[in-house]
Amino acid sequence: MDLGDCYRLLGLRSGASFADIKASYRRLAQQYHPDINPSDKKAQDKFIALTEAYRFLLTVVPPEDTAPKSKQSPASSSENIKATHSEKAPTATVTDEKSAPSKPPNIIEIEQRLKWKTYEQLQRFLRERRFPQAIALAEALAARLPKDPEVRQWQAIAYQIWGRALINENQLLKARVYLKKALKTDPHNKALWEEVQRDFQKLEQIF
Repeated sequence: MDLGDCYRLLGLRSGASFADIKASYRRLAQQYHPDINPSDKKAQDKFIALTEAYRFLLTVVPPEDTAPKSKQSPASSSENIKATHSEKAPTATVTDEKSAPSKPPNIIEIEQRLKWKTYEQLQRFLRERRFPQAIALAEALAARLPKDPEVRQWQAIAYQIWGRALINENQLLKARVYLKKALKTDPHNKALWEEVQRDFQKLEQIF
């Protein structure tokens, strides 16, 4: 889900203000809330999509008249990602700003906030086994930060975790697709490669 999709889901034009985003979400959330539509699966799915779009936009669009806060420290790794996640924290410092003069400091700050808030949400989706949402979130972040090696790693791990879950659900062809995506996304990650090879061995045993 990219920024344009988020705005469209909330019925807004790209670049809408923080206040407009909150107002639109509140209105639509009331309309599609599961408590109001207890037996309507489409309404419930719409509510989930609205909430994800809203949370995503809040990480990108700062409140009016509020200066960007200092960089937040990264969240602790979840059990799913801890094995292959680098322990080194990102450094969005003055040095980074000098090395990327085309980006104003506030854009660098926003991107770092977006990255780590999205990482926290990705962990939550994986713990809750909400794999399609986790994949969509990882792909959206990778589209925004295509050169970030940690983001690419998280995306690959999300593919691998879902591929393994699909094996357990006996969706073998789909599992193979996502395991291959994991290797293609982060081909030099040795720990990930070993995990995927074990998953492929399990697939071969089932076939």
